[in-house]
Amino acid sequence: MATDAVVVPSAGTPSSVPERCVIVVDAALPVGRAANAAAVIALTVGQRHPGLVGAPLIDASQVAHPGLIPIGIAVLAAEQGALTAIRAKAVAIGCDVVDFPVQGQQTTDYEAFQRAVAVVTTAELRYVGLALVGPRKAIGKLVANFALLK
Repeated sequence: MATDAVVVPSAGTPSSVPERCVIVVDAALPVGRAANAAAVIALTVGQRHPGLVGAPLIDASQVAHPGLIPIGIAVLAAEQGALTAIRAKAVAIGCDVVDFPVQGQQTTDYEAFQRAVAVVTTAELRYVGLALVGPRKAIGKLVANFALLK
């Protein structure tokens, strides 16, 4: 199966810590499904870019809390049709893209999800959301016209 995924630099190198990370979800999703899409995508972004996780947070009682992303993650909304175009442009400019096809919210069985995606070409896939990880300016240009998810 052909892929247009971007190779992610290994953790620990300066280039492995991207300047920007945004998640864009389908604006028409109900709030629960939008939150689900953002959470699923964010988990994969964290796995692909471990350098995005900041140092542990230590409170005044000296209790350590897990580190969070120091550059933040904007969660934006776009029409579903725009997600495919955003994805294609992001891949073309070398951003790492984590996409979440609509089939993922049609089942709770991951193998069924894999089978459903396997019969759809890349050009025909539709998404509930995606993350863009990479250079600040490049991503900013791609998402400049989208507002925060409400």
